[in-house]
Amino acid sequence: MATDNKQTETTVKQSFPVLNMTCAGCAVSSESTIKALPGVLNASVNFANATLTVEYLPNMTNPSAMRKALQDIGYDLFLEDESAQQETLEAIQEKKYKKLKNKTIWAIILSIPVVVIGMFFMHMPYENEIMWLFSTPVVLWLGKGFFVNALKQAKHRSANMDTLVALSTGIAYIFSVFNMLFPEFWLERNLEPHVYFEAAAVIIAFILLGKLLEEKAKSNTSSAIKKLMGLQPKTVVLVKSDGTEKQVAIDDVKVDDVLLVKPGEKIAVDGMVTTGNSYVDESMLSGEPVPVQKKENEKVFAGTINQKGSFQFKATKVGKETMLAQIIKMVQDAQGSKAPVQKLVDKIAGIFVPIVIGIAILTFILWLILDGSEGLIHGLLAAVTVLVIACPCALGLATPTAIMVGVGKGAEQGILIKDAESLELAKKVNAIILDKTGTITEGRPQVTDIQWLHDDPVSQQVLFSLEKQSEHPLADAVVKHLENIKPIPLSSFESITGKGAKAVYEGADYYAGNRKLLSENGIQIAPQLQQHADTWSAASKTVIWFANRKEALAVLAISDKIKETSVEAIQQLKEMDIELYMLTGDNEATAKAIAEQTGIPHYKAEVLPQQKADFVKELHKQGKVVAMVGDGINDSTALATADVSIAMGKGSDIAMDVAKMTIISSDLKKIPAAIRLSKQTVATIRQNLFWAFIYNLIGIPIAAGILYPINGFLLNPMLAGAAMALSSISVVSNSLRLKLKK
Repeated sequence: MATDNKQTETTVKQSFPVLNMTCAGCAVSSESTIKALPGVLNASVNFANATLTVEYLPNMTNPSAMRKALQDIGYDLFLEDESAQQETLEAIQEKKYKKLKNKTIWAIILSIPVVVIGMFFMHMPYENEIMWLFSTPVVLWLGKGFFVNALKQAKHRSANMDTLVALSTGIAYIFSVFNMLFPEFWLERNLEPHVYFEAAAVIIAFILLGKLLEEKAKSNTSSAIKKLMGLQPKTVVLVKSDGTEKQVAIDDVKVDDVLLVKPGEKIAVDGMVTTGNSYVDESMLSGEPVPVQKKENEKVFAGTINQKGSFQFKATKVGKETMLAQIIKMVQDAQGSKAPVQKLVDKIAGIFVPIVIGIAILTFILWLILDGSEGLIHGLLAAVTVLVIACPCALGLATPTAIMVGVGKGAEQGILIKDAESLELAKKVNAIILDKTGTITEGRPQVTDIQWLHDDPVSQQVLFSLEKQSEHPLADAVVKHLENIKPIPLSSFESITGKGAKAVYEGADYYAGNRKLLSENGIQIAPQLQQHADTWSAASKTVIWFANRKEALAVLAISDKIKETSVEAIQQLKEMDIELYMLTGDNEATAKAIAEQTGIPHYKAEVLPQQKADFVKELHKQGKVVAMVGDGINDSTALATADVSIAMGKGSDIAMDVAKMTIISSDLKKIPAAIRLSKQTVATIRQNLFWAFIYNLIGIPIAAGILYPINGFLLNPMLAGAAMALSSISVVSNSLRLKLKK
């Protein structure tokens, strides 16, 4: 996940995994440590996927200096060359997970006898010594990490969740050892010397169990990345210049290498088909299940799956240049980015631990003052319980886990979201500006209608052969429409500028072109053909005539066809109460026709690129939250100006670079889907934050003993440990529910 060495004039932006973080407070302290380094312009640490994204001046600092700064406060930075990093990091995480699992199992095994004795055999011989024997390895061996990390934090006058755990279990353990070794201290004061070994042991067991379940759940949130990474094969078949085949590693493939793809295999890198043809499943890119036919000179993309045929293709983009690598990069960056609400949560998490320690001390003092003889015991217990229950983990996980699941779900649906901010903002969009060409329409001229005077196969062959020789862009649309027809040899081909083309077949003249060409040659037009031509012209379609020397044989209508899904998508957006505007550089008549056919209420024709951006600003002045949807270089200024920018994936690289979201398949229906996803993600974040806050608002006063004067209830520290673990798990589980929503 170390990514993007994208260097501007002076700055470098990179991402690195952060190791040894245990809670949201860790993310805040490691982020502030990096930000304090000279030469660091911006830094953001995401707790949910343990990633630091940093922008820095390479002449003032470097990753090694950042690593040293983090090591000083108990964390580490994973520096590795990019290709090796992902696998090595997975190995480290796997090792960490196994170690945590072993610790948790041992903590539970050793805690069970302590709980059983503490609850049911309180007066058996040597009960305290046996509990001490079992709880000591749990606290001092299995829980050692909490104390080590708390000390490192204390050295830097900082505190995190480890501080709370170390203080609570340490106090309970030391207090219990003192009571066991010096019971007479309490007996002389007519008090019973209680031990709390079971509380210390069980708290650590529960917290380790909570961490284990949290790690497991967090690994599920990033499953989208793992799925995407699994799409690229490790080896490929290279076709050498002499025609022999050799299996090589994916890392050894270079641009212009020719590769062979057999049926059922995944395509390894981006390229262009050179020989053979097949159908390719591109659903990972477009979300569309129907395989796409690939012939010579057509593009293929890494991660897509070849179907029945086999073909050779020339590599055009390899390594991190491929579309798949770019998608993985975008998803990683988005999952690591912070939503605006997260910045507020980080501030709260940063001051949360010191406040909790303050509450615990105040609780202890109040019990001492208000509860005479039992004040010391009750005060210690209540302070320990406050420290245990107030873990800020649920708070720290609330936003990033929802963002990770939301971004991953978007990627699986063919909606690439570049940052968390646009995912959070999309739900507020109330005005959408749509470009016409390539966004609402296919972006290329197509024959939409054809009417023949007589259904004559020879005439069709002549028209096909005539247009095949023409260099006019509209001729390509006719050729594509008639591609199954067999060509025939024509003579005396002549291109007539601004009017069309002429050729001779078996001594007869044939014409293809506009109405002017027919008029000048005195060619007659049958009323039924003229009627069709008038209807199509009224709909702003380009009309082409085909004729022999005497009469018109056919009339064709060509236009940039509206995408099949555009009308339905526009209807869905209108149902969401979103105002729709279409801006196009095309003429007024065409713009009006497209707007009417799709149901777009507002449109502007003959608009220049800068005017699109000005229109976005105009809507901003009206208080609108504006989304701009486009696919071309001419849309890039408006995309950069809009609140939420959405690029069509089959458009220009520049548009995709500028936009915060990319619809890979160029299907407009994905836009309402993206807005729904934004609404679901923000709702999940709010639910998570509500539960995280409400848990602490209710839990801390109960832990402090607010119910004791009313009904004698004092919360056991063991139950507090279980509740703390459950709060984090409930937040992550709620985020994972997003995956199931439609």
